[in-house]
Amino acid sequence: MSVREEFDEWAAAGRDQGMEERHWNTARYALSAMPVEAGDTVVDLGSGSGYAARALREAADADRAIGVDGAPAMVASARSSTDDPAVEFVVGDFHHLPLPTDAIDHAFSMEAFYYAADPEAALAELARILRPGGTFYCAVNYWTENHYSARWQDAIDVLMTRWSEAEYRQRFEEAGFSVAGQLRIPDTETEIPPASAFPTDDFDSREAMVERYREFGTLLTVGVVP
Repeated sequence: MSVREEFDEWAAAGRDQGMEERHWNTARYALSAMPVEAGDTVVDLGSGSGYAARALREAADADRAIGVDGAPAMVASARSSTDDPAVEFVVGDFHHLPLPTDAIDHAFSMEAFYYAADPEAALAELARILRPGGTFYCAVNYWTENHYSARWQDAIDVLMTRWSEAEYRQRFEEAGFSVAGQLRIPDTETEIPPASAFPTDDFDSREAMVERYREFGTLLTVGVVP
Protein backbone atom coordinates (compact mmCIF):
# COMPACT_ATOMS: atom_id res chain seq x y z
CA MET A 1 0.00 0.00 0.00
CA SER A 2 1.25 3.50 -0.82
CA VAL A 3 1.57 6.31 1.72
CA ARG A 4 -1.24 8.13 -0.09
CA GLU A 5 -3.59 5.14 0.14
CA GLU A 6 -2.73 4.43 3.77
CA PHE A 7 -3.33 7.94 5.00
CA ASP A 8 -6.36 8.56 2.83
CA GLU A 9 -7.84 5.61 4.72
CA TRP A 10 -6.79 7.18 8.02
CA ALA A 11 -8.54 10.42 7.08
CA ALA A 12 -11.68 8.58 5.94
CA ALA A 13 -11.79 6.81 9.29
CA GLY A 14 -11.34 10.09 11.19
CA ARG A 15 -7.96 9.09 12.58
CA ASP A 16 -6.42 12.42 11.54
CA GLN A 17 -8.43 14.18 14.25
CA GLY A 18 -6.44 12.46 17.00
CA MET A 19 -3.03 13.55 15.70
CA GLU A 20 -2.81 16.71 17.74
CA GLU A 21 -3.87 14.91 20.91
CA ARG A 22 -1.31 12.14 20.37
CA HIS A 23 1.63 14.36 19.47
CA TRP A 24 1.06 17.76 21.05
CA ASN A 25 2.82 17.02 24.36
CA THR A 26 6.21 16.90 22.65
CA ALA A 27 5.46 18.67 19.35
CA ARG A 28 4.73 21.96 21.09
CA TYR A 29 8.20 22.03 22.66
CA ALA A 30 9.83 21.48 19.28
CA LEU A 31 7.61 24.12 17.68
CA SER A 32 8.32 26.65 20.42
CA ALA A 33 12.07 26.19 19.92
CA MET A 34 11.95 27.07 16.23
CA PRO A 35 13.40 30.54 15.48
CA VAL A 36 10.35 31.63 13.51
CA GLU A 37 9.88 35.38 13.22
CA ALA A 38 7.09 37.58 11.90
CA GLY A 39 7.21 37.57 8.12
CA ASP A 40 8.73 34.09 7.79
CA THR A 41 7.42 31.34 5.53
CA VAL A 42 7.29 27.94 7.18
CA VAL A 43 6.51 24.41 5.99
CA ASP A 44 5.05 21.48 7.90
CA LEU A 45 6.10 18.27 6.15
CA GLY A 46 3.54 15.51 6.56
CA SER A 47 0.98 17.93 7.94
CA GLY A 48 -1.86 15.48 8.53
CA SER A 49 -4.65 17.27 10.40
CA GLY A 50 -2.79 20.57 10.03
CA TYR A 51 -2.32 21.39 13.72
CA ALA A 52 1.40 22.22 13.47
CA ALA A 53 1.00 24.60 10.53
CA ARG A 54 -1.81 26.39 12.35
CA ALA A 55 0.29 26.61 15.52
CA LEU A 56 3.28 28.09 13.70
CA ARG A 57 1.07 30.72 12.14
CA GLU A 58 -0.80 31.58 15.36
CA ALA A 59 2.01 31.44 17.93
CA ALA A 60 4.97 32.69 15.91
CA ASP A 61 3.06 35.04 13.59
CA ALA A 62 4.60 33.43 10.52
CA ASP A 63 3.62 35.31 7.39
CA ARG A 64 2.75 32.07 5.61
CA ALA A 65 2.40 28.47 6.82
CA ILE A 66 2.28 25.67 4.26
CA GLY A 67 1.32 22.12 5.16
CA VAL A 68 2.47 19.44 2.70
CA ASP A 69 0.97 15.96 2.82
CA GLY A 70 0.95 13.06 0.38
CA ALA A 71 -2.67 12.08 1.09
CA PRO A 72 -5.35 14.19 -0.63
CA ALA A 73 -7.95 13.27 2.01
CA MET A 74 -5.65 14.51 4.77
CA VAL A 75 -5.12 17.78 2.91
CA ALA A 76 -8.86 18.23 2.43
CA SER A 77 -9.46 17.66 6.14
CA ALA A 78 -6.68 20.09 7.12
CA ARG A 79 -8.08 22.76 4.79
CA SER A 80 -11.44 22.50 6.52
CA SER A 81 -9.80 23.21 9.89
CA THR A 82 -8.94 26.86 9.22
CA ASP A 83 -10.19 29.92 7.38
CA ASP A 84 -6.88 31.77 7.72
CA PRO A 85 -5.73 32.66 4.17
CA ALA A 86 -2.11 32.61 5.34
CA VAL A 87 -2.35 28.90 6.17
CA GLU A 88 -2.50 26.60 3.18
CA PHE A 89 -2.33 22.86 2.63
CA VAL A 90 -1.10 21.19 -0.54
CA VAL A 91 -0.72 17.64 -1.79
CA GLY A 92 2.93 16.89 -2.32
CA ASP A 93 5.49 14.14 -2.59
CA PHE A 94 8.23 14.40 0.05
CA HIS A 95 10.77 13.76 -2.72
CA HIS A 96 9.42 16.42 -5.10
CA LEU A 97 8.12 19.25 -2.95
CA PRO A 98 5.83 21.67 -4.84
CA LEU A 99 7.83 24.67 -3.64
CA PRO A 100 10.48 26.89 -5.26
CA THR A 101 14.17 26.82 -4.38
CA ASP A 102 15.37 29.02 -1.47
CA ALA A 103 11.80 30.05 -0.67
CA ILE A 104 11.25 28.71 2.86
CA ASP A 105 12.64 30.02 6.14
CA HIS A 106 11.93 27.02 8.37
CA ALA A 107 10.53 23.49 8.07
CA PHE A 108 9.01 21.17 10.65
CA SER A 109 7.96 17.53 10.62
CA MET A 110 6.34 15.52 13.41
CA GLU A 111 5.99 11.77 13.14
CA ALA A 112 6.03 11.82 9.36
CA PHE A 113 9.58 11.93 8.01
CA TYR A 114 10.19 8.18 8.32
CA TYR A 115 7.33 7.49 5.88
CA ALA A 116 9.42 8.90 3.02
CA ALA A 117 10.21 6.10 0.56
CA ASP A 118 13.60 7.74 -0.05
CA PRO A 119 14.48 9.77 3.08
CA GLU A 120 17.80 10.91 1.66
CA ALA A 121 15.99 12.42 -1.33
CA ALA A 122 13.50 14.06 1.03
CA LEU A 123 16.35 15.70 2.95
CA ALA A 124 17.87 16.91 -0.31
CA GLU A 125 14.52 18.48 -1.25
CA LEU A 126 14.30 20.22 2.11
CA ALA A 127 17.83 21.56 1.67
CA ARG A 128 16.76 22.85 -1.75
CA ILE A 129 13.65 24.76 -0.63
CA LEU A 130 15.20 26.25 2.52
CA ARG A 131 16.99 29.58 2.39
CA PRO A 132 20.57 29.83 3.73
CA GLY A 133 20.26 29.84 7.50
CA GLY A 134 16.92 28.03 7.32
CA THR A 135 16.23 25.19 9.72
CA PHE A 136 14.59 21.79 9.62
CA TYR A 137 13.16 20.54 12.92
CA CYS A 138 12.58 16.81 12.51
CA ALA A 139 10.69 15.09 15.35
CA VAL A 140 10.15 11.31 15.41
CA ASN A 141 9.08 8.67 17.88
CA TYR A 142 10.16 5.85 15.59
CA TRP A 143 13.92 5.46 15.85
CA THR A 144 16.33 2.67 16.73
CA GLU A 145 17.18 3.54 20.32
CA ASN A 146 13.48 3.70 21.21
CA HIS A 147 13.09 -0.06 21.38
CA TYR A 148 9.38 0.32 22.12
CA SER A 149 8.90 1.38 18.50
CA ALA A 150 10.42 -1.81 17.05
CA ARG A 151 7.04 -3.48 16.58
CA TRP A 152 5.29 -0.49 15.01
CA GLN A 153 6.09 -1.62 11.46
CA ASP A 154 3.86 -4.65 11.99
CA ALA A 155 0.84 -2.38 12.46
CA ILE A 156 1.08 -0.51 9.14
CA ASP A 157 1.40 -1.55 5.50
CA VAL A 158 3.70 1.32 4.54
CA LEU A 159 7.43 0.62 4.84
CA MET A 160 9.03 2.94 7.40
CA THR A 161 12.69 3.96 7.85
CA ARG A 162 14.05 3.36 11.35
CA TRP A 163 17.33 5.23 11.72
CA SER A 164 19.42 5.53 14.85
CA GLU A 165 20.26 8.87 16.42
CA ALA A 166 23.70 8.73 14.81
CA GLU A 167 22.21 7.90 11.42
CA TYR A 168 19.92 10.94 11.60
CA ARG A 169 22.93 13.16 12.21
CA GLN A 170 24.92 11.49 9.44
CA ARG A 171 22.12 11.65 6.86
CA PHE A 172 21.42 15.30 7.64
CA GLU A 173 25.07 16.17 7.13
CA GLU A 174 25.27 14.16 3.89
CA ALA A 175 22.30 16.17 2.58
CA GLY A 176 24.16 19.42 3.24
CA PHE A 177 22.73 20.37 6.64
CA SER A 178 24.78 21.36 9.64
CA VAL A 179 23.36 19.54 12.66
CA ALA A 180 22.68 22.25 15.23
CA GLY A 181 21.46 19.85 17.87
CA GLN A 182 19.77 16.60 18.75
CA LEU A 183 17.83 15.76 21.88
CA ARG A 184 15.06 13.65 23.30
CA ILE A 185 11.97 15.59 24.36
CA PRO A 186 10.27 13.79 27.28
CA ASP A 187 6.49 13.54 27.34
CA THR A 188 5.75 14.68 30.88
CA GLU A 189 2.00 14.99 30.43
CA THR A 190 0.72 11.63 29.24
CA GLU A 191 -0.93 10.06 32.26
CA ILE A 192 0.77 6.92 33.54
CA PRO A 193 -1.49 4.62 35.60
CA PRO A 194 -0.43 3.08 38.92
CA ALA A 195 1.58 -0.13 38.92
CA SER A 196 -1.55 -2.13 39.79
CA ALA A 197 -3.00 -1.35 36.35
CA PHE A 198 -0.25 -3.25 34.54
CA PRO A 199 0.29 -5.19 32.38
CA THR A 200 -1.64 -3.36 29.66
CA ASP A 201 -1.98 -4.07 25.95
CA ASP A 202 1.09 -1.93 25.29
CA PHE A 203 3.30 -2.24 28.38
CA ASP A 204 4.30 -5.07 30.69
CA SER A 205 5.02 -2.77 33.61
CA ARG A 206 4.65 0.80 34.80
CA GLU A 207 8.43 1.17 34.63
CA ALA A 208 8.32 0.37 30.92
CA MET A 209 5.69 3.03 30.26
CA VAL A 210 7.67 5.57 32.28
CA GLU A 211 10.75 4.81 30.21
CA ARG A 212 8.86 5.11 26.93
CA TYR A 213 7.26 8.48 27.69
CA ARG A 214 9.47 10.15 30.26
CA GLU A 215 12.91 9.02 29.05
CA PHE A 216 12.62 8.31 25.33
CA GLY A 217 9.80 10.69 24.44
CA THR A 218 10.42 12.19 20.99
CA LEU A 219 13.74 12.46 19.15
CA LEU A 220 14.37 15.92 17.70
CA THR A 221 17.11 16.52 15.17
CA VAL A 222 17.73 20.10 14.07
CA GLY A 223 19.46 20.82 10.78
CA VAL A 224 20.57 24.22 9.46
CA VAL A 225 21.26 25.09 5.83
CA PRO A 226 24.67 26.83 5.71
